[in-house]
Amino acid sequence: MTDDELKALVASLAIAQKATDEQMKRTEELVASLAIAQQESTRKLDKLGELYGNVGKNQGDVAEEFFLNSLLKDNHLGSVHFDDVTTNMGRHRGQIQEEYDLVMTNGDAIGIVEVKYKAHENDLDKLDRKMQNFKKLFPIYQNYKQYGAIASFHINDKAKREALNRGYFVLQRSGDLVHTESSEHLTVL
Repeated sequence: MTDDELKALVASLAIAQKATDEQMKRTEELVASLAIAQQESTRKLDKLGELYGNVGKNQGDVAEEFFLNSLLKDNHLGSVHFDDVTTNMGRHRGQIQEEYDLVMTNGDAIGIVEVKYKAHENDLDKLDRKMQNFKKLFPIYQNYKQYGAIASFHINDKAKREALNRGYFVLQRSGDLVHTESSEHLTVL
């Protein structure tokens, strides 16, 4: 190989290296912009998930308040009368941790009410687990009769039949319940 051929080869390699470096720089910039776009997309998805998660939580809060107010006015599950109602009763003991939406008690019985805006069959499995764990978490109620209930604004027929087959009460809202309050200073137009 002659000196001129060697110089031409080195020059062509330098030009090729420069083109490769420029392509690598453009690739790195593209990867960086894609990473930024992915972070922004993830942030938006997180906000969307938070929004929809809050909608579900809000609906659950509405259902829980409705059934709490209803049970405070008529504190019965079927023919079983209860003296009091407690909300959001939680406990952690060993490997077991549960939160109970509504718990009703009297001198010898306890009623555990799982509240859902829209109940599904898998919610009955959760209620089964909570029922089994209750006396482990609250041994003071060891000798109490224990009743379970699913309370929901909507429960499909199959889930309702399954709840009744498992021996649970089913609580649903009724159209006759409206509570009205007013101040002494009503505005009349």
